[in-house]
Amino acid sequence: RIPVKSITNNIETVEQAINIAIHDWNMYERSWDFQGSQLITGEKDLNISYQRWNTKNKNILEKMKLLEEENNRLFIDAYGLADELTPDVPIDKITLTVNPAYRYKGLSAEDQQTKFQRDTILEFLSYSTGCIMGRYSLEHPGLILADSQESQEVNLTSYEAKVGKQISDTKFKPDFDGIIPILDGEWFEDDIVARTREFIAVVFPDSSVAENLRFIENSIGKDIRKYFCKDFYKDHLQTYKKRPIYWMVQSPTSGFACLIYLHRYTPETLLQVLNDYFRPYLQKLEARLTLLDLDQVNDSLSKREQIAARKEAEKINKVIKECQDWEKEILLPLAQKRIKLDLDDGVKVNYLKLQDVLAKIPGLKAKGEK
Repeated sequence: RIPVKSITNNIETVEQAINIAIHDWNMYERSWDFQGSQLITGEKDLNISYQRWNTKNKNILEKMKLLEEENNRLFIDAYGLADELTPDVPIDKITLTVNPAYRYKGLSAEDQQTKFQRDTILEFLSYSTGCIMGRYSLEHPGLILADSQESQEVNLTSYEAKVGKQISDTKFKPDFDGIIPILDGEWFEDDIVARTREFIAVVFPDSSVAENLRFIENSIGKDIRKYFCKDFYKDHLQTYKKRPIYWMVQSPTSGFACLIYLHRYTPETLLQVLNDYFRPYLQKLEARLTLLDLDQVNDSLSKREQIAARKEAEKINKVIKECQDWEKEILLPLAQKRIKLDLDDGVKVNYLKLQDVLAKIPGLKAKGEK
């Protein structure tokens, strides 16, 4: 009794449109069926890869536009609405994520492309971080480590089983302990920027890392270290709707910060942060402070250099004081508790168990979903 006509000659059109939409959804991390970055296709460098991917997207959009208009035409003809409606579909009505006109309505065409390029490169950096953490791998599509384990050794054994080879034989190796320092300088060999450079070198071996980094920084509009220190976690929270999978262990004013991965967390993780990164970092700062104290009284240096040394020393002293208080009052006591997490409880419940050492997430304490 429902007044709907049976239209069977549009089945193929609808199926094609659905397949395109599914493929579009799966190109982004928020999909459980995400396979990997669309920018890793064997091109010479990241710039070329992005330009070719962008061209491919334009072809997909044109195809989707034709399919939707054909579908409209079939319905208009079936219901005799040719005098009332047109089959035309404006480009900003094509609801695909690869469509800048849809994602950034209200911006000029040029600004849409600029923002689309920026966001695409940020998605590439998010994927590279996932490969560093072991969530993804260049050796195998889709999720690799996405379940809690009792130890890092078991984690890495699971990684090898999933990718089908020893870690020593992989092109890009996941971080051993799943703890990635994010600091204002390269104080550790496995810090986020150092590992990202390594990732770029593996993915684009036929071009220089400097060239690819220049394209990344031009696309995102800032130095890559500044991005990871200031903006990466905010973007991660936005992508995962305030339910992050990478957690930022952070002192009150960010004097120390590192990422840990929820699915590689063990009761020993915070002790590893404390002993393998936090305390060595303080030792490095103290050694740097000793050199700066000498520079301030070194007559062979210019007055400008001496002033710069004094200012840096003042900054480091503040960081050391902040970190020492944080260790004594918060980090050490919480690490010694060796808190266990249960993934079945959801991100919200687990995050709150460690919230005293983690970056604050506005609204996380509110009642509602896990």
